[in-house]
Amino acid sequence: MEIDIDVLDAHDRNEHFIKQDFNINECVDSLLKQQPFGKYPFYAFVHTRTHEDGVFKKRLIWQPRLSKPQSAPNTMLFKLFPESGEVQVIWILPDDRLWNQFAPRMIGYNETIWISIQNFKHHRAELDRKDPNDLSDEKIDQIYRELSHEAKKNKKNPTSDLLKAYDNLDSETKKLDGLVCFEPPSRNYV
Repeated sequence: MEIDIDVLDAHDRNEHFIKQDFNINECVDSLLKQQPFGKYPFYAFVHTRTHEDGVFKKRLIWQPRLSKPQSAPNTMLFKLFPESGEVQVIWILPDDRLWNQFAPRMIGYNETIWISIQNFKHHRAELDRKDPNDLSDEKIDQIYRELSHEAKKNKKNPTSDLLKAYDNLDSETKKLDGLVCFEPPSRNYV
């Protein structure tokens, strides 16, 4: 069986993929600068959400959080360290229907993504295990309560600084493939 590959189409797809990597860096850098939890290390959980058109377009939601979520296809997880500026890639898991494209000797091969896929398939418990250096659940709850209290005191959303930072991004960065750099945490603390 012979497959015809349009070289220009492959090049365009590769350029698009590379351009997305730069957007990921911009969002990570922006989250680091915002320090949503002060100097505490935190996770940036990235997942897709279907766009309002409900059919084809998806957008990335970047959720800063203090606790490590469970791994799932079509998600990314980074651990950010505001004091040092270090970023640790925990996993990058594309849609599971696309996993074969990231295998060795394939045009879309990416070592980080392939290792993430293999860890998800064969070592998921290890991938989901809580980092021993993470904050305790009690400390996380305390930080969220403090943020909530501060927000009520200032009569603003605890993530309003993050949303302001998103508003300050140039319009081209916001428009790139519906990428959303910030979304408020899902847990509410009173």
